[in-house]
Amino acid sequence: MTSTDAAPAPSITRSLFIFAILYGGMTCIAGVLGAKQVALGPLAVEAGIFPFLLLVVLGSTVAELHGRETANRLVRFGFIPLLTSIALIWLVIQLPTDEGMYEPAKEAFPIILGQSWRLMAAGIIAYGVSQFLNIYLFSKIFGDSGKLLAVRAAIASAISQIVDTIIFITVSFYGVRPIGELMMGQATAKVVLSLVVVPLLITGLVALGKRLDRA
Repeated sequence: MTSTDAAPAPSITRSLFIFAILYGGMTCIAGVLGAKQVALGPLAVEAGIFPFLLLVVLGSTVAELHGRETANRLVRFGFIPLLTSIALIWLVIQLPTDEGMYEPAKEAFPIILGQSWRLMAAGIIAYGVSQFLNIYLFSKIFGDSGKLLAVRAAIASAISQIVDTIIFITVSFYGVRPIGELMMGQATAKVVLSLVVVPLLITGLVALGKRLDRA
């Protein structure tokens, strides 16, 4: 077999392909799950933090395995499913409702999925700023040594989550309701989850990514 007959090298690794699909899905579901407040012991947090933490971990994982620029590109591409899902939700809410639709669901659907323009703008801005910031910090902490993976991920996630909370709550609620206590509670919950959950997730995902690429 000549060199011209050989199969072309894949342009994307298996881990990057799988993580990119998961990343796109998390950008869509985060806003939906955010409609519910959950209690984690003494902490109260909107449930969208769980897919959002996965976004943070996936961004850091891709930066670790494939480089900072690839991770930044993943964040930029993430705007596509995010904006598409917002547009589709808006369209579906505007369409007439079937009179035979299950009554509780008929009333609940626009309440759960409908968002004001301020909430939508807040989500888009907070997503972009916090995700890019997380990747930047993750790549720069300890001089991008490639070591102390869990520590770098936890610190980057905690700081980016504080910034995310400040942006989202300020854009969403400033002038509408007091935001100081709400901001403090949300930031505290996100920092705790970043320090407890993120190290475990990124350690597992980086190991999984290496195994996928070896296969």
